[in-house]
Amino acid sequence: MGKRAILLFAGQGAQTVGMGRDLAEKFDSARELFDRADEQLGYSLAEKMFDGPSSELTRTSICQPALYVHGLACLELLKAQVPELEVAGVAGLSLGEFTAHAAAGTFDFSTGLDLVAQRGSFMEEAASATKGSMAAMIGGEEEDVRRLAADCDIDVANLNAPGQIVVSGTKEGIEKAVASAEEYGIRIAQELEVAGAYHSRLMMPAQEKLSEVLADLEMQTPSLPVICNVEGREVSEAGEIGRTLEAQVSSSVRWSDCVQHFIDQGEELFIELGPGRVLAGLMRRIDRKKTALSFADVEGLEKVVEALAE
Repeated sequence: MGKRAILLFAGQGAQTVGMGRDLAEKFDSARELFDRADEQLGYSLAEKMFDGPSSELTRTSICQPALYVHGLACLELLKAQVPELEVAGVAGLSLGEFTAHAAAGTFDFSTGLDLVAQRGSFMEEAASATKGSMAAMIGGEEEDVRRLAADCDIDVANLNAPGQIVVSGTKEGIEKAVASAEEYGIRIAQELEVAGAYHSRLMMPAQEKLSEVLADLEMQTPSLPVICNVEGREVSEAGEIGRTLEAQVSSSVRWSDCVQHFIDQGEELFIELGPGRVLAGLMRRIDRKKTALSFADVEGLEKVVEALAE
């Protein structure tokens, strides 16, 4: 297996109690990063990651910085364990796009942590102020899902992979969509257990607040190709990065297009950094001929290092 890879960073929903604990226990660099985050945030994020409870870690304002810090800890360990690895590009699902930008040097760890902490708080506030939900649509064509969404006055939130699309909007609209999905040729429709209607128009209050934060943020040109969720293409200019990160809060995440961008460039190996193996699973639906590795803990890191050595 080659030593060239695309790195993928997990998004909200991947978090799990215990994440990062064994990394911090075994590696000083991981523990130091968690300590830095705790000091900056003014509370023990590590404690919530390691010990939960799940209800606390699942809060949008907590899980977003948790996944950001965990993803960057995994990155540091991968670099240390496989120094010869050539990172050809990065992408992240929703919150993970911010981690990807930190990995590419668009902003430093501290700046990014402040940014995702505020983003999480803004989105949690917006979710609490509205009665929203989301649903997965499996086995349907994009055109049919878009037609269903329009008829139910909801939005298309995630284009995760062929035949796997998530819709988002009012609770009433989501329930109507789930009940009507079969009429639109959709095989399975399932409402998701989420705190709000993410990547929908109901998140506009959060987007407006984030836009003010991004306007004052100093960004560098990324050192690696970073693919934006909203358009599925590389962004490198500061104004463009700010615009796409802002729009992402209420717009569709075109994850399949993000991955396809790298596939079209001939990339063969993808490594997911974060819990849950969600992105590795989606890779099998996007192009099962490509290799997708994943790790979130010490055992997973050892397996990735072993695979890269073959």
